[in-house]
Amino acid sequence: MILNGVAIDDTFAEAFGMRATRILVTALNLKWAYHAARAVTGFATSVIGCGCEAGIERELSAEETPDGRPGLSVLLFAVSGKELAKQVERRVGQCVLTAPTSAVFAGLDGEAINLGRNLRFFGDGFQISKIIGGKRYWRIPVMDGEFFCEETTGMIKAVGGGNFLVLARGQSEALAACEAAIEAMAKLRGVIMPFPGGVVRSGSKVGSKYKALSASTNDAFCPTLRGAVKSELSPETGAVLEIVIDGLTEADVRNAMRAGIDAVCRAGADGGILRVSAGNYGGKLGQYHIELHDIMLWQR
Repeated sequence: MILNGVAIDDTFAEAFGMRATRILVTALNLKWAYHAARAVTGFATSVIGCGCEAGIERELSAEETPDGRPGLSVLLFAVSGKELAKQVERRVGQCVLTAPTSAVFAGLDGEAINLGRNLRFFGDGFQISKIIGGKRYWRIPVMDGEFFCEETTGMIKAVGGGNFLVLARGQSEALAACEAAIEAMAKLRGVIMPFPGGVVRSGSKVGSKYKALSASTNDAFCPTLRGAVKSELSPETGAVLEIVIDGLTEADVRNAMRAGIDAVCRAGADGGILRVSAGNYGGKLGQYHIELHDIMLWQR
């Protein structure tokens, strides 16, 4: 398949089942909501080393939040419900409770996991609760007033590890195309791209020559290793970047991949883009196989 001079490989992205939740972080203004949301989603690029993958889904107007203040929707993903619950409690306790004027609420219905249930003990006995509309909320005294939080949030089954690779003549062309892709994908709901700026340069393969490592550099897509390994790159390919997508549903991931690849292809061959491919493990590890040709043909 060729789109605007860009070859789309006949391959698939291999994605995995995960557990996810959405939380709503509000504050006196959007500036402080961002401070809290960026902190709670920090160091959350990959479950390989971070425990969870997380990101800001979108801004929320005052009309969209439970307390009528501006806020942000945040998505968190982990490989198990137990790990997700641990990550949510730790991150909210250290990064949202601590942020001036902040509050936090559930953003999903589903299996309940703790949000403020245990954080209430920080109130040292002065915390109080109230049930509104069948949901329990906690008011925890802090030095700028009260930290208001919902007792639990909902956890659902989700999909992580959707991805595509952008192969270009050089770094600047690959990065410009990926930036356009992220801008298009960020308009969609139900997905995050957890790496810095939404883009990752250190794509990985399973395993390593070093026993302590479960993953190592994707040598087949490293331009400097062409000639030293079984390379996937043509001589004119100077840089490869990857975009990884986590979504609340498989359809969310597919929609985001399509929007991102479409944006990359708009840069086209004239913009230095040569190919779009995807990362997989031969179909043996992930239960979701997202064919690039299928999602791009479905659009047209």
